[in-house]
Amino acid sequence: MRINNFIRFSEDIKLKTDKRVVSVTIMPMITDCGGSIYFTDIQFQEGDKLTGYAQHTTTMLMKSGNAPRYQNGVVRGGETLVLFNTGGTSAGLDIYIYPKQAMAADSIEVSQGMGSHKAKFTAAASAGDEFALKASTRECLRNGNPTPKKGFFQYTAAYDSKHRVKVEAKKSARVYLEYTEINESGVMQ
Repeated sequence: MRINNFIRFSEDIKLKTDKRVVSVTIMPMITDCGGSIYFTDIQFQEGDKLTGYAQHTTTMLMKSGNAPRYQNGVVRGGETLVLFNTGGTSAGLDIYIYPKQAMAADSIEVSQGMGSHKAKFTAAASAGDEFALKASTRECLRNGNPTPKKGFFQYTAAYDSKHRVKVEAKKSARVYLEYTEINESGVMQ
C-alpha cells in the first residue's frame, strides 16, 4: 500500500527545569475524526533547529523565495565544507564531484558533519568524470548515466551545515553544490 499524503509536524518541547531527560512517553490522542493515521517517525533532538532529516518535500514544504544557491569548492584528500542555509529547515542537496586525477572504486564519499549520513560512489573515476548525487531527483549519476552508490542522498541542514568530502589520498577534485532554501509550509499553534 502506498500513501502519498503524509504531513510532517514539528513541535518544540519546553522543559520546566534544566535537568537531564531520562524518558519520554508519547500518547497520541485523536478525537472526532475518521480514517487512517500512521506514525512513521518520531525524532527528538536538542536545540530549536531541525537537523538530521532528509525529507520528501512535495506535501509539506515550500521554497523560501530565495534563488537556488550554488557553491564551489576544491578538495584534496578530504575537506569539510560549510554551507550557510538561511532557510527555516533542511533542504535536499545536489552534489557534483569532478575528479582531477583517476581514482579507485569506493574512494569518493560525502557525509554530514563528522561522518554520518554517508554516501560512497562505488565506481572507479577517471580524470574529468562527473559524479552527481542528486537529492532533488533521487539520482546517482556518473557522466549522466546511472551509477551505483552505497549510502544516502545528502541534505543541507538549516543555518550552518557541515559536509565532509573525501577523495583518494593525495588526489583532488572540484566540488559543486546546489540547493534551494526552504521553509516549513505549516504553522504549529
